[in-house]
Amino acid sequence: MAAVDHSMVWDKINDGSFRFDDELMENLFGYTTIKNQSSERNNHLTASNKNNSAPTSQVFILEPRKSQNTAIVLRSLAISHQEIVNALLDGQGLGSDTLEKLTKISPTQEEEAKILQFNGNPSKLAVAESFLYHILKAVPSAFTRFNAMLFRANYDPEVLHLKKSLQTLEMGCKELRARGLFLKLLEAILKAGNRMNAGTARGNAQGFNLSALLKLSDVKSTDGKTTLLHFVVEQVAQSEGRSCVINQNRSIGQNTSQIISPNSDNVTAEETRKEYLIQGLSLLEGLSIELSNVKKAATIEYESFIHMSSTLSNLVAEIKRLLTLSGNAERGGFAREMKGFLEECEEELKVVREEQARVMELVKRTTEYYQAGALKDKGAPPLQLFVIVKDFLDMVALVCTEISRKLQKKKSSAVTTGSSSPPLSPPLSPSTITSNKLQNFHSHFISDMSSISSSESEDGF
Repeated sequence: MAAVDHSMVWDKINDGSFRFDDELMENLFGYTTIKNQSSERNNHLTASNKNNSAPTSQVFILEPRKSQNTAIVLRSLAISHQEIVNALLDGQGLGSDTLEKLTKISPTQEEEAKILQFNGNPSKLAVAESFLYHILKAVPSAFTRFNAMLFRANYDPEVLHLKKSLQTLEMGCKELRARGLFLKLLEAILKAGNRMNAGTARGNAQGFNLSALLKLSDVKSTDGKTTLLHFVVEQVAQSEGRSCVINQNRSIGQNTSQIISPNSDNVTAEETRKEYLIQGLSLLEGLSIELSNVKKAATIEYESFIHMSSTLSNLVAEIKRLLTLSGNAERGGFAREMKGFLEECEEELKVVREEQARVMELVKRTTEYYQAGALKDKGAPPLQLFVIVKDFLDMVALVCTEISRKLQKKKSSAVTTGSSSPPLSPPLSPSTITSNKLQNFHSHFISDMSSISSSESEDGF
């Protein structure tokens, strides 16, 4: 460092009291003398040569890759072999993560036989083979027990999930039976369809297949600027918004003896219409909350859901068979622990199966309530109704957002130009909807609803 005529920070550091642990630094970073490095390198090479020249003393029985993978899993377990044996005998004491790992290294029957037939020195066995040898010698049914214990560990969350799915389906059916905005939308779509089909055999339809809901956005207006879905949403929003504003004014009038008229002199018809539309859009945007369980029900994976109770029942039967085969031959409290658990399972699963049958009947009747004869289509998914309604609600939410943005854009434009709000485009009439893509849409309208049996009537629901 160059000589300076003033004090520096390094002067104080050099005279400081801090001292390194030289040995620790050498161990961590390899700082040592050249002589030591050379000596250690020579020692390492000598030891390496000795190890390479010595033949391996481990005995492998499993296929090499499986033996290696099993050893890796075993090293990841924070539990001793003896603790595992004790847990197997007692039927408790292992977490679900540990049990899941152990079930994944289960040997085949052929591998089990080879390991149990080994008559050499057990201490010579490789890691995987040694574990399997000692576990199977202590508890021959070890891996069947691991599966049983894993089933027990996972039983409560799986049954809870099944019960929640049943509750969701039941609540979804009740939401679809309620008289709300969804029915208002269906009414508007039916009337729009009848107006478009006027003069045809489908011009006085009493209902329509709900799959038509997903085709509304495909039906364009003659100028191509909007769709039948936008038209219906805007019409329903204005109607509901008008009712909402009038009810609010009546409420204010009852409290203050003053009715605020939406058509007062200082409010133009266009502004009133916009107010109705804004109010109605906010109501329609709440449809996803009104039918929240319907949307949840649409996400249920039917095959997994419908077979869950039978799968659990089959596993219970398998564990009972294990207990019967083992009898009193094996020591420990495994049989006692599992027996009490199985008795509770059988009672609970019986109730769950009955509840599932009741709820699925409710789903069937709700589907028939909306679509007569829908269940005659053997290929139709049983929960299709919920999926259709969910997709339709998503479409409605998107349209509400688009209309709201359009209103906001017009408002911003009016403020920028300093003029009054430009008029909204006049509401479309169904007669202005183009005939393109209507053929498939028309086919969903039903002129004769007599096929609906009295059992699907609302009173009988």
